[in-house]
Amino acid sequence: MGVTDNVDLGDLMFSLCYLPTAGRLTITIIKARNLKAMDITGASDPYVKVSLMCEGRRLKKRKTSTKRNTLNPVYNEAIVFDVPPENIDQINLSIAVMDYDRIGHNEVIGVCQVGNDAESLGRDHWNEMLSYPRKPIAHWHPLAEVHKVHESRWQ
Repeated sequence: MGVTDNVDLGDLMFSLCYLPTAGRLTITIIKARNLKAMDITGASDPYVKVSLMCEGRRLKKRKTSTKRNTLNPVYNEAIVFDVPPENIDQINLSIAVMDYDRIGHNEVIGVCQVGNDAESLGRDHWNEMLSYPRKPIAHWHPLAEVHKVHESRWQ
């Protein structure tokens, strides 16, 4: 069973930066690598969707542009959310790398989360951002399957 447990969906690099005085949270989607191919052509048309979550509710969502026919897209696109300091501890960012499809529906390639109640790297990256306000902190995050994230939230 070990094989399906750790399916390689690729990695996403993004930076997090928080400005407490302005109450501004910036996530810069930098690039992704080795994304899992979703199309018969052996590539994908990936874009990244970022949702601002509070206690399981989606407050806002934003997305990057779509990069055509690549498994190693480069974005360098900043997404800004307004989050007052008194709310920063209740917030999570849910990040999904999606494959754009003209016909049919867009498919999720993989997801990751950062925030107070995220797991391991997602929490560490968040805490690092909070420890160094005004400084963008970038890390690679491995992408996980969608249902894996939801399961771990309810355990």
